[in-house]
Amino acid sequence: MIIAIDGPSASGKSTLGRMLARALNLLYLDTGSMYRAVALATIDNQIDPGDAEAVTDLANRIEIDLEGNPDSLKVLLAGRDVTERIRKEDVTAMSSVVSAIPGVRRAMVARQRAMGQRGAVLNGRDIGTVVFPDADVKFFLTAEPKERAERRYHEDQSATLAQTLAELAERDKRDSTRTDSPLKIADDAIVVDSTGKNIDQVFAEMMERIG
Repeated sequence: MIIAIDGPSASGKSTLGRMLARALNLLYLDTGSMYRAVALATIDNQIDPGDAEAVTDLANRIEIDLEGNPDSLKVLLAGRDVTERIRKEDVTAMSSVVSAIPGVRRAMVARQRAMGQRGAVLNGRDIGTVVFPDADVKFFLTAEPKERAERRYHEDQSATLAQTLAELAERDKRDSTRTDSPLKIADDAIVVDSTGKNIDQVFAEMMERIG
């Protein structure tokens, strides 16, 4: 079984993806972490993110691995555990830029398809539309921007709530308007709005829809 979970930043994709994978005994792939790993490699190698060819070449060369069970997933970049590092603000900002590069997306999509072909829960922004358009179940998670900003702010208070809201709005715009694999709702996706709901309520709703 392949379950695709798409949606904007801080919509609950990662938490709910882990919960579903654990409940269904499936592999969990947080595809956003793969783009964050490319972003970190871009920073570490001092590559200009505006040089699409250089970033694409890097994305094709670097070694990215996801290890562990859904509750303790580790992201390894060339064998180095970067799970915590890729959540920092500089990597988040860089990820938004490099993930819009078509060559980078093609490189990551190929890896994601290879990893998920035996069955998995995958979350990202183009899983149900590009990576696995024939997924057994497709979800599109969303929530009101203010609530998503509050969630992100509680995770990382390196910026003010107002700044976090502004950054999310910019990320949403960039993700939904990019020419390659934009964030959009697949025609056959189940839209789940988590505004005002706790994580257990949303999980129960998703499990019910999976049947």
